[in-house]
Amino acid sequence: MIRRLAAFLILATSLTAPAVSAGFETRASAAWILDQTTGTVLLSKDAETPLPPASMSKLMTLNMLFEALRDGRVTLDTKFSVSDKASAMGGSSMFLTPKDRPTVEELIKGIIVQSGNDACVVVAEGLAGTEEGFARLMNERARAIGLRNSTFANASGWPHPNHRMSMQDLGLLARRLIEEFPEYYGYFAMLTFEYDGRVPSNHRNRNPLLTLGIGADGLKTGHTAEAGYGLVGSAVQGQRRIIFVISGLDSEPQRAEEAESVVNWAFRQFVQKTVAEKGTRLAQVPVWMGAERTVGMVVPENLDLLVPAVVRGEIEAEITYETPLRAPIAEGQQIGTLIVDLPDLERQELPLTAETAVAKGGFLPRIRTAAYVLFQQVTGQASGQASGR
Repeated sequence: MIRRLAAFLILATSLTAPAVSAGFETRASAAWILDQTTGTVLLSKDAETPLPPASMSKLMTLNMLFEALRDGRVTLDTKFSVSDKASAMGGSSMFLTPKDRPTVEELIKGIIVQSGNDACVVVAEGLAGTEEGFARLMNERARAIGLRNSTFANASGWPHPNHRMSMQDLGLLARRLIEEFPEYYGYFAMLTFEYDGRVPSNHRNRNPLLTLGIGADGLKTGHTAEAGYGLVGSAVQGQRRIIFVISGLDSEPQRAEEAESVVNWAFRQFVQKTVAEKGTRLAQVPVWMGAERTVGMVVPENLDLLVPAVVRGEIEAEITYETPLRAPIAEGQQIGTLIVDLPDLERQELPLTAETAVAKGGFLPRIRTAAYVLFQQVTGQASGQASGR
């Protein structure tokens, strides 16, 4: 049975003010915005629907390449050959020819800055032999890392009916690249790249936020007639980082305007607050069959919450835990959950752990527990008889 305890006082002390909605009305047909620092989803609009991702799906190709670097299968200096298929790719390009032997590092820059479709095919063939084989590996890896609404048919995002990603999956993938591969993440902030001294028309990074001085440092734009204009972006201000995905916009200027609006809204309409220090006891709950009758529920780390800059009155929160809570219990063992409901934000569920260890009880605690159970059964039967059940 799940027991619930009210926990209003944890958050209500300094978060009272006149009501102002933190909601954001985006022009994007689909969007997902995450405060990466606290793990709080700020906005989700049609975010779990698989949609054409265009070049934004190149992030998965980069993920596969970064994993190969981490595993030692390639190095930044490894050179790949360029097939006729790769050099013939249309759209955004590094303008590679079959005579070229680009390094892994050059291909990373070409994919990020120039959005090179040819570079993606070179990587696919270099890692898996064929682009078709690489796509199969992309699908297998997507399942393994938790991308539930993504399927891949190629390495570049070239339009294909079986090539789809949800905005949430793109955001989660961006988070993975930031957290798992910090040594390579700096490439996403590069403004220009010219391969082998060539100066094609698309040598500048298309990310419109990188030069605005708002903390933006990645990740990838995308555009096809089917997908519209989209962007997977990230920005840092102070101690906070946000990750966002927008798609289905009508033009390049509209994408730039919407992306900047997202960043400004996310940083100005929410603040991060420490509402409980590490080890703070939030409740004392009964223990069955234990050497001690109760155990404290504490927060295992500083409890940092992202909250709307202006909210109304008390914020609802409750503690839930399974009862009976049986000994033995280890110190630091998760024994409950703090559930917080905030205006305009998704519900947050945070772990609570045991303040101290509770050993299994001896003879007397067992007798005491057995007597309590018997009492509950007897009183329950008597209540049932009195009510005519």
